[in-house]
Amino acid sequence: MHLVIDSTGLKLFGQGEWDEEKHGRARRSWRKLHLAVNAADDAGQVPALLGQIEGAIASVTADGAYDGEPMYQAVSRHQSDPVPDIIIPPRASAVPSPHSAEAQSQRDQHVRTIAEKCRMAWQKATGYGRRSLAETAVGRYKAIIGPKLRAHILPAQQGETAIAAEVHNRMIRVAKPASIRAA
Repeated sequence: MHLVIDSTGLKLFGQGEWDEEKHGRARRSWRKLHLAVNAADDAGQVPALLGQIEGAIASVTADGAYDGEPMYQAVSRHQSDPVPDIIIPPRASAVPSPHSAEAQSQRDQHVRTIAEKCRMAWQKATGYGRRSLAETAVGRYKAIIGPKLRAHILPAQQGETAIAAEVHNRMIRVAKPASIRAA
């Protein structure tokens, strides 16, 4: 399974901006939603997402926001034999660790490949373009379900997004088009 991870912000329903303007209270007006997409089928929250995955993972792809040792550690803790390919673009300022070439991490290999070739060649070589599947899923979620959370408290918001994700997944399974190439 090739896993693609992304996140988005969902606006909280209610009077957040009005309350802030009227009373000077800075209130968080959004919550972050993390999504994982199985590419074959279409930092802090990654262990929870990985915990929901059944079966072996061949690769994990995410955008640069997930770059960092905690992500690599979470993936290797979830599946250590074999460790999936982790395809995350390192930050522009990233440098390889001082380890020898034999002991370099996947992240070090990415940093070196980008430095030797270029970022576009790295993207093509690693299949980083699959990340667009998660971005499409986020866009589809917001178009079908909406960009706002209606619940007011965290447990209810968590339930709302769980139900919305299940509805979203069922709609995709039912309405998945079958493409046929005409001769």
